[in-house]
This record gives sequence, C-alpha cells and structure tokens, in this order.
Amino acid sequence: MKKVFKIIGITLLIIIALLIAIPFIFQGQIKDMVKRVINENLNAKVEFSDVNLSFLQSFPQAHVNVNDLVITNFDPFKDETFASIKNISFTMSITELLKTASEDPIVINSIYVNEALLTLKTDKFGNANYDISKETENTPVETESESAAFSLNIKDYKITNSALTYIDETSKTIAHITELNHEGNAIVSTETSELDTKTRANISFSLDSTNYLSNNPVKLDALINLDLKNSKYTFKDNKAVINQLPLEFHGYVKLLEDAQEIDITFENPGSTFKDFLALIPEAYSKNIDGVETSGGFKIKGIAKGLISENTIPKLNISFTSNNAAFKYPDLPKRVESIVINTSIKNTTGNVDDTYIDINTLNFKIDEDVFKSSTSLKNITKNMLVNANIDGALNLANITKAYPLELENTLTGIFKAKLNTAFDMNALETNAYERIKNNGSASISDFVFSSEDIVNPIHISEANMTFSPEKVSLSNFKAKTGDSDLNANGSIKNLLGFLLSDNTLQGNFNVNSNLFKVSDFMTEDEAAPTDNKTTSDDESLKIPAFLDCTINADAKTVVYDNLNLKNVKGALLIKDQQATLKNMTSNIFDGAMSINGNVSTKNETPTFGFDLGANGFDIAKSFKSLELLRNLAPVAKLLQGKLNTTINLSGDLDQEFTPNLGTVTGKALAELLTTNINKNEGELFSKLEGALSFIDFSKLDLKDLKTKLSFADGKVSVKPFDLKYQDIDITVSGAHGFDQTLEYSAIFNVPAKYLGSDVNRLIGKINDRDVDDITVPVTANIGGSYTSPSVKTDLTSGVSNLTKQLIEIEKQKLLNKGKDEVKSLIGNVIGGNKAKTDSTKQQNNAVKDALGSIIGGNKTKTDSTSNKKNTVKDALGGLFGKKKKASK
Repeated sequence: MKKVFKIIGITLLIIIALLIAIPFIFQGQIKDMVKRVINENLNAKVEFSDVNLSFLQSFPQAHVNVNDLVITNFDPFKDETFASIKNISFTMSITELLKTASEDPIVINSIYVNEALLTLKTDKFGNANYDISKETENTPVETESESAAFSLNIKDYKITNSALTYIDETSKTIAHITELNHEGNAIVSTETSELDTKTRANISFSLDSTNYLSNNPVKLDALINLDLKNSKYTFKDNKAVINQLPLEFHGYVKLLEDAQEIDITFENPGSTFKDFLALIPEAYSKNIDGVETSGGFKIKGIAKGLISENTIPKLNISFTSNNAAFKYPDLPKRVESIVINTSIKNTTGNVDDTYIDINTLNFKIDEDVFKSSTSLKNITKNMLVNANIDGALNLANITKAYPLELENTLTGIFKAKLNTAFDMNALETNAYERIKNNGSASISDFVFSSEDIVNPIHISEANMTFSPEKVSLSNFKAKTGDSDLNANGSIKNLLGFLLSDNTLQGNFNVNSNLFKVSDFMTEDEAAPTDNKTTSDDESLKIPAFLDCTINADAKTVVYDNLNLKNVKGALLIKDQQATLKNMTSNIFDGAMSINGNVSTKNETPTFGFDLGANGFDIAKSFKSLELLRNLAPVAKLLQGKLNTTINLSGDLDQEFTPNLGTVTGKALAELLTTNINKNEGELFSKLEGALSFIDFSKLDLKDLKTKLSFADGKVSVKPFDLKYQDIDITVSGAHGFDQTLEYSAIFNVPAKYLGSDVNRLIGKINDRDVDDITVPVTANIGGSYTSPSVKTDLTSGVSNLTKQLIEIEKQKLLNKGKDEVKSLIGNVIGGNKAKTDSTKQQNNAVKDALGSIIGGNKTKTDSTSNKKNTVKDALGGLFGKKKKASK
C-alpha cells in the first residue's frame, strides 16, 4: 500500500513539474501564435510587452496572458491609438496551442479584459478607425472556415475598469462610457442561444453640442437571445437603471449590411412621482428614499426604424405627470400642483425632424405659481426655440423645497410674464428681426451674497421690459455696504450671451450719492497684506464678454484715502479694455480730469492715461498720491497751488498698481502762489548750509513752469528758471523713482554780494559795466531725497569774474592807446621831432599796457593773480568757506 501511495506521489510530482515547466518550453510558441493571430486578422500596428502561459491557473486548460497591449491605427488615422489594454487573458484547451496556421481555427473558451481604453471614431468622410480587420483574398463567397481566424465557444467573459469613447463627426455625436464593468455567460456555438449579461457604467452623451446625459450612472441586466444566422438580438428579460430611475425594455436589434434595424419599447415599471426624482442625477436630487410624494409619473418610449448614415429610428418618448407633489423630510417647504407634459418625437426618421415639446411645466410653492412651456425644433441644426414664462417665485424658497447646494444665498421675489421665439443662428449673428421677445420681468428685495464680495448686494427694485432688439432696464436701485446705486439703460443680446458665446452689450446711466470702491472689492484685495485672491502667476482680468458703456454721476467716490467729489464721466468696456472718457472730479481743492485706459488683453496688463490737474493744493495732493510723490518728491515741501498735465503709460502688476520701472511719459507743471516749507526737508537745509546768501523761504516760485519726462525708472527735468531777489537761478537734472538725485542749480550771483575786497577792486576800475557783473556758481545735488549731498563749484565763478574785470580794463586801455596813436601820427606828418619823441614814449606806454593785458608784463600778471585770489577769497566766504589767514 505504501508503494502505491509512493507511486501516486511521484506521479503527481512529475505532473506538477511538467505543468510548471511546459509553459517555459512553449513560451516562444505562444508569442508566435499571438502575433500570427493578430497579423492575420488586423490591419493596424500592435504592440505588447509580454505573453505568459500557465497550466496551473485554469487547469486542465491553458491560460494565456497578454500585457500592455496597444493597437495604433494606420492611415487615415495614422498614429492615433485605437485601443490600449493593460491586461487581456484567455483560456483554451492545451491542444489549441499546438495548432498551426493550416489547421482548424483556434477555439477560445473565455476572455478577461482589464483596464481597456477604446476609442471608436468616424471622421467627416465616413472613415472608421475600428475598420481594421483584414479582407481575405479568397473568392467573394467565403466559407465559415475561410472567414474566421478563430471561433468562440465562450463560457464566460468579463471587462473590468474600462472606458470607451465614441465620436462620429458626420452626425456630431459624442458618447463617453467610463467606469465600465461588464460580464456575460453564454454558449455561442449554435445558431440560436442566450447571453446573460450585467453592466455597470457612467454615460455621457451629446448630439450636435447639446448634452443629453452627463456622467449619468447606468445599470443594465439583460438576457439576450442571439440569432447569429440572421444577426438578430432580442431582449427577453431586461432591467435598466438610469440614475435612480428603473426601466424595463423589450424588442430587438437586427444587423443589416449597411444599417441596423431597431424595434424597442421601454417604460418605468412604477408610476409614482418618485420615479421623476429618480430621473434627476443623484448629485442634485440626493437621497430620495424618505421623500414624500403624491401623484403619478410615467415614462413611455418607442424607437422603431433603421439606423443608417441618413436615418434614425422614429421616436415617441413621453414624460407625463398630473397634480403631483413632493416634500423632502429635512426641508420646510413643499412643491405641489406639479404638471409635466413633455414629449420627444421624430415621425420621419430624418434626424433633423426630431423635436422636443415641453407643453407644460408648472409647479407651486406656497402661494407662488410658476408656469412655463417650451418647444425646441430642428435641434441638430439651427435650433428653433419658442418659450413662455408666466409666474412668480420667491427665490429663498428654492433651497427650502429642494436640496440644492448653492454657493451663494438667494433671496428676493422674481416675477416674469414673457415670450421669446428665436433661432440660434439669429442670436449668434445678432439678426434681431428673427428674435421675438415680448414681456416684462422684475425682481425685488433681491439679496446676493458671496465669498467673492465683502458686503451682500441688496437690489431693492429692478424692472425690465423685453423687445426684439434689447432689454430695457427702466429702474434699478441697489445698495452694498455704504454705497448706493441708481441705474437705467439697456442690454443688447442678453439671450445671445446666456445661450451662446456672444458678448453682452449694454448702455447704462449710473447715479450714486456715495460710492466706496472698497465695498466692491474682496477682503483680500482690500487688504494687500493678506492672502490675495489671485495666485502668483495669475492677474485680474477685465471680462472679455463685456461690451458696454457706463455714464457715471457720483456725488462722492471714496477710493483708499481719496475723496473725489462730483465725479462725472464715461466708462467704456470692450475687448478686455476699460476706457475712461472725459472723467472729471473735484479733489485737493481743485479740479481733475482723466482720459485713458486699462487693458488686460495680454498676459501683462497695461495702462495709459492723460491726467489734468487745475488748482490742486500741492501739499494735500503730493501727500495723498503716490504717483505725484514719485514724479516730484520735493513738491510735498511746497505750499500753494498747482496746475499740471501728465501723460503716462506702462505695465500694471497683479494688484493693478503701476510698475514704476515700465512707466514712460511726460508732464508739464505750473506752480501758482507757492511758498516753501523749508523746515520739512533735509534737502533745503543742506542747500542753505552751502549757499548762505539765499533764504529759501523767500524764494519766488510764482508762475514757475517746467517740463518733465520719465522712462526707465527715472524722471528727467528740463531746465527751468527761478528768481531770488536779483539772483537768477537755473535748475535741471533728474531723479529716480527710488528717490536718488542728480541735479544741478546754477546761481548767477551779482558781484556786489562778493564782499568788500572784491567791491574795492571793482571800484578802482570805475566803469558802469561793473554794475552788471554776475558770478555763475553751480550747486551739484546728489545722494537721495532723504539723505542729499550738495557740492558747490567756485572755480568757474572766480574765473568768470576775473575774465570780466580783465576785459573791462583791456577795453579802457585800448581806447586810451588809440588816442595816443593818433597824436603820434600827426607829429610825424608835421615833422616835429620833439613831438615824435613824445609819441614814441606814448607808444611804448601803449605797448606796455597792451603787454600787461596780453600777459607780457610780470608786474601786471602778479596784479591779475592777486585779483583772482581776492575774488576766490570773497566767493569762499560767500559760499560758507573760511578765508585763509595771510602769511
């Protein structure tokens, strides 16, 4: 007995060893077989990472596993992926592995597919990417063995965690099936048999850009009769669930040569109104198990006809309910008097003749009755819409009766009685003659709150009337925070904006007693130190869909620390650009005018403005406006009035603040009745220390005009003239927006201010020209506005005064020399020797005088040097330098 068990044990061990070893022996043959089957049947590029064979996994059958299978199309879908499958496995008899290409077709018993992504596509020319099976080169009439590379004798199959996309460019149909899990069991070996299937998936479906299903969950348990000989598939016992709505359907699908014949009917097995709630996606309807309902609801549908390139089945699908009601257990309000009468029909089989009639859609909440009806025709082309609304609705009751999760709380009473009829092309092309709008709508006590705004917006009243071309806003009163708004105007193409991609056009007149900009900003925007509402790589944008003009009239506008009075002007918004036109205001005890624009069309927002100021209080304006402080930081030390015109442009940062490094432009400034508060700044203290003969508090700045230009972060100032008593001053230079200084001031100082030594020297010349002598002295101003440096240049002043004194003395000597030359010539002509000798002496005197002026006489040169030293000492004392003691 022991020997028998020993033999059995050894035999089992050998079998197990063979089951483990044989797959390695046949590994290459399996790969060749898979490649052969693929190449013989598919006209596409197929790749896979590996093929594995196992006898243990599905013993006594062989188990083949293919990993990372990718199928890529040839022309006309070259390099597009038709299918990618992470893993596909199948089982077959071991004898099937040993078959060659000349033997009978291979029989596969079961197939398992995991994580398959499949794209079925038909282009506008009718080419299909799934038409990849190779055509045989045999006779036109093929036998079964010739037409099949392998046959199926399937006991079961399964597809898990997969997805499918269907795109038909000819009919503009798109379908997405995600989270697909499907399995079936059948024996497909006779002409008629049955297939038992279970399917779970989410489906999205759109036709001609209209979404009919959006990720709706679908369940389907179907028992299908398979008539393979006639290619007819009959649904025998079938139950489907769309969202939470159960459906039963019957009928068949028959495959024809160039079409499919369909005859299917379906309906919901129940008849309560809860079935209607089940039709709504669960994300919106929530859990409907505890909802109280009354009244009935019924869905019935018939789809019968051919699906081909030119036809669809005839349709008759209806949704009906009469005097129904529902109430959610956790909500206080009840929706009642619900009447629904809707149908989807096509009586011709032409897809363009499909239409939807919402004949009645009525409901009541409390005492508010809302009635509506709509018809949609020609839905696959230029859709025709005819809609009617008549009723009132308390917006606050919406969330009290239905479990909607709104981001923003709504309150207010909405009333409407209007009719609209149009085609979609008319909206897109603004063909107002084909848009028929009539009626009115109003809203009162409407309160809108959101995280995106600081204060709720309370619209106390808004009335609108509808006409084909526009919507007229006859009365609009609103308040938010401390701000109030009153408006009227018109809106063009409102339906085109709501239903298409058109711009929203409008013209409005807006009045306000108080308008605080901070009331319309988010908390993050109002407080720049907090987290901003935009990310580091994102800036605010002017909406591209706006095309409107706003004529504003506000008594007071508060922006940051500015109070603008009597603000009037126009704001034009178009093409992501906001333009201010003829904007005027009273501010800083003067008047301001602005024209310009802000554009956010490009990645970096830009601005360009012309600003005019008339009679600005200098101290107030330069203290409050950062832009003016950067243009002329010294001006905040001035007291008086200012007229200026400023033209500037540049980039804006993410907070819509000018990037000073990019600002370019020019300015013209005029000071009126202006004084200097010299004790307020370090700059004037440094200047007075270097220029002791000037009292800056008495500097005359009246009617001062200057021109400025700015670019590359620097402000350049054209030379301008100042007057201090009888001293002329010329100033020019530049400063940076970082408040660095590069200025020079030339002081033309009269000689009389140079002290007694210089005045005595001038007195010896005894000439009227001496009274007009001035000495130009340059003060170079550097450093920064908060830490300035002042340096004076005395060399040019000394040299200038010396040259002037020498020139005066030279002219006097030349005039004296002329008289002596005349006398000498007379004596020569008269032959008087005594006179001739005298003339020679005079001539020598003239030469000595001219020589001393020209520089030939050392005594005169020393005298000139002494004059220079005298001048230099005088200037040094004048500009705060101590005179050195004589040795």
